[in-house]
Amino acid sequence: MSEMIRVEHLAYTYPGVDDTPGVAVFEDMNLSVEAGTFVAILGSNGCGKSTLAKHFNSILLPSGGKVWVCGIDTADEDRLMQVRRNVGMVFQNPDNQIVANVVEEDVAFGPENLGIASPEIRRRVDQALKQVGMSHFALHAPHLLSGGQKQRIAIAGVIAMQPKCIVLDEPTAMLDPRGRREVVETVSRLNKEKGITVVLITHHMDEAARADRVVVLHKGKVAADGTPKEVFTQVELLHSIGLAAPETTELCWELNKHGFNLSLNALSEEECAQAIFQEVAK
Repeated sequence: MSEMIRVEHLAYTYPGVDDTPGVAVFEDMNLSVEAGTFVAILGSNGCGKSTLAKHFNSILLPSGGKVWVCGIDTADEDRLMQVRRNVGMVFQNPDNQIVANVVEEDVAFGPENLGIASPEIRRRVDQALKQVGMSHFALHAPHLLSGGQKQRIAIAGVIAMQPKCIVLDEPTAMLDPRGRREVVETVSRLNKEKGITVVLITHHMDEAARADRVVVLHKGKVAADGTPKEVFTQVELLHSIGLAAPETTELCWELNKHGFNLSLNALSEEECAQAIFQEVAK
C-alpha cells in the first residue's frame, strides 16, 4: 500500500503578535497515512489536530521538517495546486463553504476553478451528488437544507474535484446527532466503495470507532496509534490526557472496577450488551 501523506519531523509555531513570542504547536511530529485508509485523529483542545490537518493541504507550511502529499513537498510553491487537487478539505461550518444559491452550482464551483470542461463538470456534479445521496436536492437552495445535508453538499463539492484524499476538520461539531450520522456514514462509504483516503479530525469517540486507524495527539506528539480497539482499550491513558473512551468501553471499564471481567474490545452497543449478558449468565 502506498503512502498518501507523510509527515517527517514537522515543526510549526504560530507567529506572535505585537512582539509577543510565538506559540509552538509541533516540534518533532512524525506520521504517515496510507492510501485508501480511513484514519481518525483525536485529541483535546489545543493539541494540534486542526493545525496538522491544514498542513495536509498546504494551508499552513512547516516551520521545520517536511510534509509530503503523494510524494509532493507541500512547501513547493510551484506544485501547490497539485497538492490541493490530491487533498480536499471539509471544515467545521458548512455555511462557510457554500458559495452558490443552487446546490448543483455550488458543487460545480471547484471543478470550474480547475478549468474543467463543462460536459465533464456536469458529469462530476451528478456523480458527486449521487455519491453523497443528495441527487434529488440538485436544484434546491443550500440555505434551506439541514446542517447534515449542507455538510454532505460541502463533501460533494470536494468529491467533484476528484481528490485522492479528503481531510475533514471536525465536520460534525455543529450538527445534531442525525446530521453527524449522515456525514460519518457518507465519508465511510466513500472510503469503502471508492477507495478515497479519509482523514477525520473529531472529538466524538463513536465517530473515530468507525475508522480503520485512530491516532491520538497530545501536546504536539502522537500519544497512541492503532486500530480503534487497540487505542480505546487504553482507558487510563485516554483519561490522563483529558479524553474519554467510547461510552461502551467506559461502561465495561467501570463494571470491571466492581468485580466484572469484561473485555474492553466491545465498542459497539451490540458487542457491549452481548459481553455483559455473557458475564452475567456465568
